[in-house]
Amino acid sequence: MLYTVKEVARLSGTTIKTLYHYQKIGLLLPQEITQNGYRYYGDKELEKLQQILFYKELDFSLEKIKVSLESEPNRLMILYEQQKLLEARQKKLTNILQTINKTIEYERNGKSMNKKNMFTGLNKEEWTVIFKDQNKHLENKYNIELNTDEINTNEMNKKAAEATKFMDFMANSLKNNLSPNDDKIMEAIKNHINFLKNDIEIDKDGFVAQSRFFLSDEFHREMLENIQTGLSYFICIAAEHYASL
Repeated sequence: MLYTVKEVARLSGTTIKTLYHYQKIGLLLPQEITQNGYRYYGDKELEKLQQILFYKELDFSLEKIKVSLESEPNRLMILYEQQKLLEARQKKLTNILQTINKTIEYERNGKSMNKKNMFTGLNKEEWTVIFKDQNKHLENKYNIELNTDEINTNEMNKKAAEATKFMDFMANSLKNNLSPNDDKIMEAIKNHINFLKNDIEIDKDGFVAQSRFFLSDEFHREMLENIQTGLSYFICIAAEHYASL
């Protein structure tokens, strides 16, 4: 089956201009170009476009994407590699979210956070780069500045597993159409809050406040939505139900 440029753009969520650009640089060529200039794409081209978009989600440059696709022509091997990279990014975002949770609670309670507890799952250089954007956002919008001069990742890495487990469970529950009021979700939130209590003062209402903040703040909402579309709203609804019990 062949698809027009317009159909491919609609299916993939890209633009016609983007597809023309990919053709121009030799990244994605149509299967067929008619004498009157109409471009048609086949299933192989759609598969390649899918791989290109996966790489773009990983912030690969178009040049790097082209090299990657040319160096590994096996589609399944490319998908396995992209799966690993995307899972690593998801874990990294989850770890960052866990740290933000604690940071907000400390700021909300007017307390200073132990610098050893400020970083999770990343080495010093990676955290420095990532916190640059977060710090800029918090400072510009909320007049909050995080001191990231002293970085110790060991303690925070121990907490990353719990945060990843919780977010993965919530994301999978949403994907599987589980109700936010489900008993399993209530139990997961209970366990998550109990875990957070090891480091910060937080209760049901405090977790609701966190969830509402992440839903309303574009920076943190995007972090959750990158894990699973609708996750920020799903967690907020679940948290509110848990607090009402």
